[in-house]
This record gives sequence, structure tokens and C-alpha cells, in this order.
Amino acid sequence: MRDVLKTEELDIPEGVDVSIKSRVIVVKGPRGTLTKNVRHVNMDILLLKGKTAKVSLAVWQGGRKHVACLRTIRTLINNMVIGVTQVCEFCAIRAMRALTSSPQGFRYKMRAVYAHFPINCIIQNDGTKVEIRNFLGEKTVRHVSMLEGVNITESAAQKDELILEGNDIDHVSQSAASIQGICRVRNKDIRKFLDGIYVSDKGPITVDQ
Repeated sequence: MRDVLKTEELDIPEGVDVSIKSRVIVVKGPRGTLTKNVRHVNMDILLLKGKTAKVSLAVWQGGRKHVACLRTIRTLINNMVIGVTQVCEFCAIRAMRALTSSPQGFRYKMRAVYAHFPINCIIQNDGTKVEIRNFLGEKTVRHVSMLEGVNITESAAQKDELILEGNDIDHVSQSAASIQGICRVRNKDIRKFLDGIYVSDKGPITVDQ
């Protein structure tokens, strides 16, 4: 069964500028600018300006999977707003949960887990590249480059912890996945050999962090 019209709306907080042209979305804020091309999704995306700016999404004659794209694109725009926000009011999703923190981009925390051979992580190129040594005692040196806009540092409070930060949640999460993926255990029983670098925490950065 197809619905004649399904819509979603997203409130844009003050201090964030959103422009939409031909389903190319540009979000500007205190932390920078993010651009996403969603031309592969067939829907109407309009910017409504009034006392508060809103982004309106509409799907006409959509099936179940097509209508599901509404929330997907809405969440994508919301994550862009969080990513470029310095200190602002709540984003739409967080506001509904009555949180009092101010989002500032995204942060992923990763922990190095090992049973015997310590995993050595060396930050290079001013936080844009990480070198991984001694994984399972191997002589192989593994290199992972961060995607654009992602910075990696070593945690000062926790041993064997890496912190990835950036404005674009896609780039931050993919950089974390690349680190985890390059440290997969091969040709061994993964129930016994649990060594690796895994995501331990993730979410928007808040002022109290």
C-alpha cells in the first residue's frame, strides 16, 4: 500500500545556516561547513524560514521503504547540525529528550584490548594518521589514515585509549571502523584470541566533556 503523502520536519537552531539546492544540503555553523548530496533519494526537501527555520521533507506516493528514507535523511541533516554546532540550543532529537548539554561535533573512544602482546599505537602527522605495532606479536606495521576532518589523539586519562573527533559523523565512524578492521584476528579462533582495538564509547561532544 502506498501513502499519498508522508512528511517530516526538523527545527534548525539559531547560529546554524542551512541551504538546499537540488537536494544538495549545505550546513554552516561555528565549527565549519558540511555538505551532503542526497540526489539518490527521490523526495521533496524544502527550507522553511520564519521565526524558526525548518527543513521540510516530503515523499509522494511512497512505498514502505521509500517512506523510511524520510527519517534517514532527517537524521542525516540533524547529525550535520550537531557536527557544526559550537554552543547552541538542543538539536531536534536531543530536545525531545530534554537534555541540557550543548553538542560540539562527534567523539569516538577506542580501547586497545590484548592478553599478552601489548598493542602500540603511535599518532603521526599531527593526529591524521595512526601506526599500530606489535598486534599479536606480529612484525607487521599497520597504518590507518583518518578521513578528512577527523583528528585522533591518545587519551590522557585512560591507558591504551584513542579518541577520534570530528564534525562529520560519517568520517569519524568510518575512521574508527578502519582502525578496528585492520586489527582483525585472522586464521585463529576469535573466541579465544580477543585482541584488537574496539569502540568503547561514541556520541556528540558536550561542554562537560
